[in-house]
Amino acid sequence: MTKAPLSLEDIQDAAQALNEIAIRTPLLGSPDVDVRFAGRLLIKVECVQRTGAFKIRGAYNRIRQMSASEKQRGVITYSSGNHAQGVALASQLLGTSALIAMPEDTTTAKMESTRALEAEIVTFDRDSEDSGEVVSRLRAKTGRIIVPPSGDGRVLAGGGTVALELFEQARNLGTSLDAVLVPCGGGGLTAATAIVMQALSPTTQVFAVEPELFDDTRRSLVAGRRVSNPKGRRTICDAIMTPTPNALTFPINRDLLAGALVVSDDEVRAAMLFAYDQFKIVVEPGAAVGIAAILSRKIEIQGKTIATIVTGGNIDPGRFCGMLKQHSATKDKLNDRWANDERLCKPID
Repeated sequence: MTKAPLSLEDIQDAAQALNEIAIRTPLLGSPDVDVRFAGRLLIKVECVQRTGAFKIRGAYNRIRQMSASEKQRGVITYSSGNHAQGVALASQLLGTSALIAMPEDTTTAKMESTRALEAEIVTFDRDSEDSGEVVSRLRAKTGRIIVPPSGDGRVLAGGGTVALELFEQARNLGTSLDAVLVPCGGGGLTAATAIVMQALSPTTQVFAVEPELFDDTRRSLVAGRRVSNPKGRRTICDAIMTPTPNALTFPINRDLLAGALVVSDDEVRAAMLFAYDQFKIVVEPGAAVGIAAILSRKIEIQGKTIATIVTGGNIDPGRFCGMLKQHSATKDKLNDRWANDERLCKPID
């Protein structure tokens, strides 16, 4: 088995460092939903985290371990939005500066939120340019320290505090987890969650969940090696629209995951509506894939307790409402009363 670049102790150390920085986000459940499923669904709502996503955890844990001279040089990363905001806020809190390489098609809301945190942005074309190469060029020019979204054990340890909290909260509810579903892009949070569950709850299965056309982790698990997605593809799940599994995290996921599940954009829209209707939370598309997997029966919840991490809620109101309006294509597929609700996003008289 591949030696992990971090341990449970690293994650526990990060939790101590983040104690007064990150919000200990709620673990939500609903008796009515559980009756409908004949099982128990628990949702870890990182959409209410600072900057609207879990990414502040990993960014802060990495930057806090930089030396004074490194902080003076500043940090650099690439991101489609959530990691960018996490790095920008962590840089503010820890007295350094941030330069972010962002794809040109990043949503306006995420770019504006990143700039509002005083980060500098450089854009690139995700189809013709490699994000890692873009960052390497900028790093060579600026001397900044790279804080990658997934490829650093300290970043992974910070992200793993989500899973640590999830385990503790489920235990406090007096329940054991049969499975945890994790939205998967580069695979960092997925890997960290797998490490936590292996150490504290080894009978809990951990699944990566990906959007269709960006199922590189699923295909890589089947192949036993990293497989990339073809260029030019798109999904509404922009937060996890990564080209290939991360080199650091894939061996962990290959060794520890129970598998990977794949959902369509239509199923994601239905999941966003479900989360709003039943839990009163706003979930961005990439964060809703775990809920989508349950609603579309990609995994059986009957008689089980399954948790999913809602990794973020960074979506502007117009785009959110527009996606809910487009959910009609999922009605026949899901045959679900929550996917047939037309009450939302209607004009106000």
